[in-house]
Formats: sequence, structure tokens, C-alpha cells
Amino acid sequence: MYVIIGGGPAGRFAAMELAALNKETLLIEKKYMGGTCLNEGCMVVCGLNDIARFIDNAKNLKNHGIIDFECEIKYKHLLKKLKKTIKTIRKINEKETKESGVEIIYGEAKVIEDKVQVDGEKISYDKLIVATGIKPHIPPIDGVENAITYRDVLEIDELPEVINIVGGGHTASEFAYIFSRFGCKVNVICRSKFLKNLDPEIKKYVVEKLLDDVKIYENTKTLKIGEEYIETSKGKIEGKTFLATGVTPNSKIVNVKKDSKEHIIVNEKMETSMKNVYAAGAVTNRAKNTPVARMEGIVAARNAAGIETRMRYDYIPNSISLKYDVAFIDENKNKKLVNAKMPGPAGPGSFWEVLNKNTGLSKVSVDLNTGEISRVYAVSPIGRDYVAYLSHLLRLGSKVQDFDNFIEVHPSTDSVYKLLRFLAKRI
Repeated sequence: MYVIIGGGPAGRFAAMELAALNKETLLIEKKYMGGTCLNEGCMVVCGLNDIARFIDNAKNLKNHGIIDFECEIKYKHLLKKLKKTIKTIRKINEKETKESGVEIIYGEAKVIEDKVQVDGEKISYDKLIVATGIKPHIPPIDGVENAITYRDVLEIDELPEVINIVGGGHTASEFAYIFSRFGCKVNVICRSKFLKNLDPEIKKYVVEKLLDDVKIYENTKTLKIGEEYIETSKGKIEGKTFLATGVTPNSKIVNVKKDSKEHIIVNEKMETSMKNVYAAGAVTNRAKNTPVARMEGIVAARNAAGIETRMRYDYIPNSISLKYDVAFIDENKNKKLVNAKMPGPAGPGSFWEVLNKNTGLSKVSVDLNTGEISRVYAVSPIGRDYVAYLSHLLRLGSKVQDFDNFIEVHPSTDSVYKLLRFLAKRI
């Protein structure tokens, strides 16, 4: 029996991979199929972001005198429809998983020696895959119980007039965009720098063009959180507090070797320190996004089934959801690189932003001695789509010169191919 604990992206894909290999597979899920991504994270942001972009585009068209109406959000109805949509996707995921040959049971699992216990029933396993995901990190701040996190978004009765987002990463930026377009006054309080891992020029574009009505406080400590205010090292700010201060792994379930932040330590075969026990997804000490979690689940499943497979973490594509996708691959290995950048072209999703000089921005970094493409940034309506395929090509070994004869689709908001074609002629 192959047992997987956790029905999120890593666990579900691990289970379906094992079923495809004709292994008897049991998937145990505590509450909802789909994990954080579907029920609290990525897809919640996706649903809210669609509306935020619609409002953004409607406002722009009104400013151009093309349409004449005001958008009013019926927030409670929005949440009702969002929950209904998520429930529908959840049922589809469950149906797909069962039809692949996986048995699913719901309940809280405990690992006791070489068995898994669910609601008092002990289940023996030959191989175990732990994919129990994450939960919001709650920092030790006075009054922190007055704050909300991404887990609470679907339960807010009404939009606050002012919202103070504590954190400076992807989640903070995504919710800052959403709430600002929903009409809230948004402040972002960062302990260090905002989006500190982004390329500086891309960050500048994001802050000035995509989060232009969000006030960002960098190098600012949060001292106390009240019901409707926050005290910081730069003064008191009125408003509801939203924590976007990272995540904590749900790793207590199994007694294996962990790092200082309680992530389960795994190797490239997703093996833990305990024989026959594997781990995958955000609960591990590896990269954290849904596509990586899915692939880790597949790699864990194959190794559990005796098919040696190693996980690769090079050229991982990432994306932040704002008015445009901020998609990127960053393999900066401190080589001597040549940078090229250009604004996004007019196309679907950006045409009516030409007069605002806000059509996006692309930037690539290439080693002209080897042709290796090290960094790609695409601020574009469809950036996440083409950056994902580019990631695959780079993992296959494609070099910049391979794009010399690239044929694009037109019209498109992709300007990365233009930069690569330009640099290909410099090799």
C-alpha cells in the first residue's frame, strides 16, 4: 500500500502518478481536496485578480472617454460566487483523482511508527509520501490576534476602508493590488525591502505603474496591531491589518530530519531521513510554488515505486499576479551578462494602455560567450504563459542563438522573443 498524506498539488499528483503505475494508492486529506492553492491561495487570488483587472481596465477606458460607467463591487456576492467556483473545481479535482484509481479518505492523519492512523484506524504502508503543505506564519507581534491572513479573505463581511499589509513579498503585492483596485486605501509595511528579490528595474516598474496608488513603507518595523490600527517604527497608521509574513510548514506529523524553520529536509529524490518515507511540496525545504510541488509529487511517487528520478530546480518559472503578470526566470550565477530590455508591445490586454505608456516591460540577461540565457523578466498580460514554455526550452539546453529564426504569434504582448532575437545576432 502506498499512502499519501495531503490532497494539495504535491499529494494529488503523487497519488495519480502511483495509480498510473498500477500501485495500490490511498490519499488521505484532512479537509478539502486541492490544498492551500485551490482553497485559500493561488485560485482565490486568481478569482479576485480577474475582477481587479476588470475594474482597472474599465477605469482606463473611462479616462479615455470610451465608456461611461462606474464599477461597484457587490463584495458579499463576489465571495459567494468565488466559494461556489472553488467548490466546483474541488469536485472536479476529486473526480479526476478517483477516476485515476486513487482511493480517497477524509480525516486527520497521524504517523505512528510504521503506520498511519486516521480517526482511530491504523493503516500499514509500504511507502509513505508526506505532502501536508503550509499555513500562515504568525509573527510574535503584540496584538497579532487582531490581524487577518490569506485564510480569512473569504470570510470578510465587507471591505475595510483602509488595509495595512504587513510583508513585502509576492503575497503582499498581489493583495495590495487587489484591495487597492477594490477601492481600499492600501499601505504595505515591509520589515526590509519590498519585493527585494526582483530585478530593481522590474520592481521600479511594478511600484510606479502597477501599484501606483499603494503606499509602501520599507525598512519599517511593526510594533503593535490593534483592531483598527497598526503601530510601526514610523508611526501609527489607521486601518485593518493583513499579515503576509510568510508561511510555516505543517511538518509535525512525521518525525524526520527538519531544518531550522521546521521544513522537512529531502534530497533530489524527495527522500527524507526515514526509510520508505518521502515528502513533497511546500512542507519541504525546497522551492515553493504549485508547479514545483506537483513535479515533486511525481518525482516522489516514481522513486517510491522504484523508478529512480531526480528533481531539477534550475530555470523554475515564477509569476506575480497584478494588472499584468510579472513572470520571471532568474538563474543569475554572477556571470558577466549582457542585459537587454524594452517596453511591452501593444496587443491584447495592453492596447489601450499605449497612451498611458504602461504596456509592460521585458528584460533578459544573456552570457554572449556561451549563449546561455540566465534571466528573463516579463511584465505582460500573458507573461506567465510564455515564460513557462521558455523555462522548458532552457531546461532542454536552448541558447539565445536558437531564437534567431523564431516565428511569433501576432498580435501578442510578448517582447521577450524580440530581445532574444536581437541578442542572438550578437553572438
